[in-house]
Amino acid sequence: MAEISQPELSVVIPLFNETHSLEPLHAEIGHALSEFDYEILYVDDGSTDNSFSVLTDIQKKSENVRVIRFRRNFGQTAAMSAGFKYARGKIIIPMDADGQNDPADIPKLVAKLNEGYDIVSGWRKERKDNAVTRTLPSRMANWMIGRITGIRLHDYGCTLKAYRAESLKQIRLYGEMHRFIPALARWGGEKVVEMVVNHRPRTTGKTKYGLSRTFKVVLDLITIKFLASFSTKPIHIFGGLGVLCFLGSLLSGMTVLGMKIFANYSMNRNPLLIISMMMMMAAIQLVLMGLLAEIMVRTYHESQDRPIYVIEKILEPESETKTA
Repeated sequence: MAEISQPELSVVIPLFNETHSLEPLHAEIGHALSEFDYEILYVDDGSTDNSFSVLTDIQKKSENVRVIRFRRNFGQTAAMSAGFKYARGKIIIPMDADGQNDPADIPKLVAKLNEGYDIVSGWRKERKDNAVTRTLPSRMANWMIGRITGIRLHDYGCTLKAYRAESLKQIRLYGEMHRFIPALARWGGEKVVEMVVNHRPRTTGKTKYGLSRTFKVVLDLITIKFLASFSTKPIHIFGGLGVLCFLGSLLSGMTVLGMKIFANYSMNRNPLLIISMMMMMAAIQLVLMGLLAEIMVRTYHESQDRPIYVIEKILEPESETKTA
């Protein structure tokens, strides 16, 4: 059986109902990457229009094209995750199918990656989107993501990026977390840089994203922060909140006693007594939740046999290397 050669680039294109943009985009990619050994992996996320038929025709005419089709719409993160899994290239380039990402930027991203980086993230500095429904919410989300993750990028939401394939192996995607890949990779020690890319106005179809996506991003951001900071030590956050509740309960209780002793105020009629008791119960529950979470985390890591660290290099004696 002949061994399948590994292409230099894998262009991963998740799509949903993009019938009219696919053929022009495919032609542009072919022109932009004429000097590269590349493959294109289209991931049809359950399109309900004629997109899959168009992709079938494209695939029949091209030896370097593969198509994955989902049974239903699972979302962009799931489509990108499938594309990353089945991509064979040494460098993986995801991009949108709507034609707003410019394929001519791909060689520039690859050149930047070859300067010694693991991820090059596109920055749509001059966006051609609606300012109220797309650009402004995106800027707010980027600012929030940068503040919480500590990794400042101007444009987390830009799909056009360049990844070394090995940089994606340790990352599992859920929800809307594809936009957080640079942050997740940086936490693992990868080198991330940002580069300005061309952003073009949409000429076919309509956008699938609105203001509602911003709220999903915020919720996923909370998850990312928790996983990054407390996934292996959940007792720290639950226990910390429990200690705060205990201190609040202690302060309220002392205030109740002070009012009784110095002002002869009845403890039975004092709402601070109820607050004190409620905060004490919350403190106990939070600590117990932290302990249960610790047990679940340890069970998870042991059952999955996955380390809680990322190794960059192992130095071994020359004798062991020769006999290995």
